[in-house]
Amino acid sequence: MQLTSKITPDSLMTLEAYTKYRKANKAVIMAHRQLRSVQLGEHINLQFESETTIRYQIQEMLRIEKVFEEEGIQQEIDAYAPLVPDGSNWKATMMLEYPDINERKRELARLIGVEDRLFVEVEGQARVYAIADEDLDRENEEKTSAVHFVRFELTPPMCAAVKAGASVKLGCDHTNYPAHVTIAAETLASLAGDLR
Repeated sequence: MQLTSKITPDSLMTLEAYTKYRKANKAVIMAHRQLRSVQLGEHINLQFESETTIRYQIQEMLRIEKVFEEEGIQQEIDAYAPLVPDGSNWKATMMLEYPDINERKRELARLIGVEDRLFVEVEGQARVYAIADEDLDRENEEKTSAVHFVRFELTPPMCAAVKAGASVKLGCDHTNYPAHVTIAAETLASLAGDLR
């Protein structure tokens, strides 16, 4: 898969080429996705996106939907490309995971606003709260969504500290979901690669 930092129709593979690539590289892509996944408490999973994960997502959607027309390809790019980090931030898909449907329904009602209470804290720096769901609102008065898209915008000193090896904590201070975790070194090394 060609990494160019700008996803364009020309930088994507044809369906035929992608099918071959997928067979040979799916395990590598899944390992990359797993490396960039951070579990926060028991029920929140953040999948930090990268150009690799988003290219894969676009190619998968094109493959599954058998899209090969220019307009359809551009629609998939327009839908997913904004999730690629752009040098001063981390972007993630946040999933609230409750296998039991009744528990999920109850907890989504209790966790309204949880996506706005996520934060990252770079060692020695102030907390940065997530900017959530910039594309559309994903909650109402009754419940939040099980999936949100979040962006953590980092200052230049934060970026420099992460690249220099500072530790980073991921947390949530929502009343009904207090949790925090130190991001593992291997994951943080991958995330540091997103920063300029």
